[in-house]
Amino acid sequence: MLVKICGATTTAEVDAVAASGADLIGLWHHVPGGRADLTLDQLTVLSARALGAGLEPVLVTFSADPGVLATAVRAAKVPWVQLHGFQPPGVLRALRAQCPDGLKIAKVLHVRDDTCLEGRLTGAYERAGADCFLFDAVTGDGRIGSTAQRLDDTTVTKLADATTLPFLLAGGLGPAGHGDFPATSAHPRFLGIDVDSAARGDDGLLDKNRAQAVTRAWRTT
Repeated sequence: MLVKICGATTTAEVDAVAASGADLIGLWHHVPGGRADLTLDQLTVLSARALGAGLEPVLVTFSADPGVLATAVRAAKVPWVQLHGFQPPGVLRALRAQCPDGLKIAKVLHVRDDTCLEGRLTGAYERAGADCFLFDAVTGDGRIGSTAQRLDDTTVTKLADATTLPFLLAGGLGPAGHGDFPATSAHPRFLGIDVDSAARGDDGLLDKNRAQAVTRAWRTT
């Protein structure tokens, strides 16, 4: 099972995540107003650090410009892109065409209550070349990304059964919550989890011990 820890901004955080046993580290780029948004130079530095430490860096973005994203993929040598926000399938298709072979693309599907806001587009995302989906909650006031709001087990499995790709789960996950998703954990296409807040220390930075607690709890499950 993959464990992704998201939102690193320093080399020390990258090192902490690598030491925790996680697999993927999220690096934000073109996330307007995001507290962990990185310039292209910063993205390149942290991606190189992650790759050197045995982590797979994930470019997490709200951008809908495939040219900008393809430039970042090549510059930072990231093996993953996570499309947050509401990019249409054509963006994914264009990004796939412009990027090196082997790039993995995760499309976030935003869920309010038990409704997927992109529900009518999931098939189009699959045909456009998505490798997996990531299910994440939308708050009542419309906020997306790092909201710490959780989905429930039944909603997740219902969404998974309506698609054909592997999927990751995000939204308020931590070490104590792994037992609340028995059906999700047992799903044949469950790929792993994406965690932000629960992996941070009191100083707000990604912390090895807290990331390790999340990783061990979910892998035990």
